[in-house]
Amino acid sequence: MKHQDPHKLNPFEPLDNDEKELMESLAKGEWRSVSNLKKTMTEHARFFHASQRKNKHINIRMTESDLDSVRAKALQEGIPYQTLISSIVHKYVTGYLVQR
Repeated sequence: MKHQDPHKLNPFEPLDNDEKELMESLAKGEWRSVSNLKKTMTEHARFFHASQRKNKHINIRMTESDLDSVRAKALQEGIPYQTLISSIVHKYVTGYLVQR
């Protein structure tokens, strides 16, 4: 991105592809307000803390191509691949893993 005078920037003009995608999503009405924000934040914090208590080790066998794909996704997210796998399993068993 070119450096511009911040005083001349339009605050509603997308600055990069992620922001443009977010603005398009908002315009399509794909976002909705949370009815009880405090309760939702508490619930998500509880899920987060529960997912952080890792006291069991497992070994799994998977295809090399699947592992490579998981590692690539984890790299995109900036997290260790084991953390991504654990998160996917947690979301699946709690019913929060949804197909887009």
